[in-house]
Amino acid sequence: MDQIRAFDMFCGAGGASLGAREGGATIVGGVDLWGPAVESFRLNFPEAHVFEQDLRKLTPKQVLAKTGPIDLLISSPECTHHTCARGNKPRSDESRDTAFQVIRYAKVMKPRWITLENVVHMKPWSRYGELKKALEKLKYNVHEQIIDASHYGVAQRRRRLFMIAELRGQPEAIEPLNPFYRDVWDILAPEGTYKMTPLRTPRRAKDTLARADRAIAELGENKAFLIVYYGSDGGGGWQRMDEPLRTVTTIDRFAYVTPTPSGHMMRMLQPDELRKAMGFPDNYKFPDVTRREKVKLMGNAVCSPVMEAIVASLLKGAQEYKAA
Repeated sequence: MDQIRAFDMFCGAGGASLGAREGGATIVGGVDLWGPAVESFRLNFPEAHVFEQDLRKLTPKQVLAKTGPIDLLISSPECTHHTCARGNKPRSDESRDTAFQVIRYAKVMKPRWITLENVVHMKPWSRYGELKKALEKLKYNVHEQIIDASHYGVAQRRRRLFMIAELRGQPEAIEPLNPFYRDVWDILAPEGTYKMTPLRTPRRAKDTLARADRAIAELGENKAFLIVYYGSDGGGGWQRMDEPLRTVTTIDRFAYVTPTPSGHMMRMLQPDELRKAMGFPDNYKFPDVTRREKVKLMGNAVCSPVMEAIVASLLKGAQEYKAA
C-alpha cells in the first residue's frame, strides 16, 4: 500500500500515533475528551484533524467527513476500571464498555486494520470474549499478544495487551524492531540537574523510610536506587537502577535516592525523565501544563516503539499479501 491512513480513537498525548507514523502510517485524525491531550496531539500532528469531545457522542460519519477513508483504526480504551491498581475501588461498567465504541466505528469506517491496547487485566473482563467475537463477526482475523515495552528498546517494564485485527489474512506475532535493553540510568538526568533533599527528615513518612531501608539492606550503603514514593507496590517498594523502570502510571510515584558524604539524598523523577521512560523522543512536544497533568499524559500514553513495530509488521504483511 502507498499509504496507511490512521485514526486514533483515544489519542491521548499521541504516543500510539507517533509509533504508527514512525512505522509508516499517515495520521489523519484523532479524538480525546481531555484538553491537555488534545493540545499535545495538535502540537505533534498539525496536519491531522483532532476532535475534542466524547467519542461516544461523535459519529464515525462525522469523522470520515473530516478525514476521508481510514485504513487503520487505533484504539486504547479507558483502562482505569480494568487495572488491578484500583484495588477494591468500585468498577465502572460504563467506563469499561468504551471498548465497544471500536465496534461502532469499525462498522462504518471498515478499516483494514484495528489495534486495541489495554492493560493485561482487561482479558479476564466478562465482556472480553464478546468484544473479540464482535470483531470476528465483522470478518476480522484477530491476533492477541501481551507485549512488554522493555523488550522494544523502552526503559520501562510496561506489559500491555494488544488485540490486532485484520480483514485480509492473519496478523503475525509482533517482534521488536530494536530489541536493545535500557534501564533507569538511561532516562535519569545528569547529577545536579534537579534539587535533592535529605532522605531522612522528621517529616518523612515511616513507610517511605522502610522502603529505602529495604533497598539499602539489599544493596549496601553506597548504591543508588528508586523507591515507590506514592502508592503501593508489590515488589518491596523499591527497585535497582540497572533495570527498566516499573510501569509509569498517571500518578507521580517514583523517587530517586542516592548516597552522598552527608547521607542519602532523594528527589522525585521528573516529567522529562518519565517521557524518556515512555519512549517519547526529545523533539516530541508537550503543552505547557501542570506537573500533575504532564505525569497523567505520560501514564495514559502508549509506548511509541511498540506501536511502530506493530504498524511495520502490518505493512510487511500487506506487501506479502499483495505479492501472493
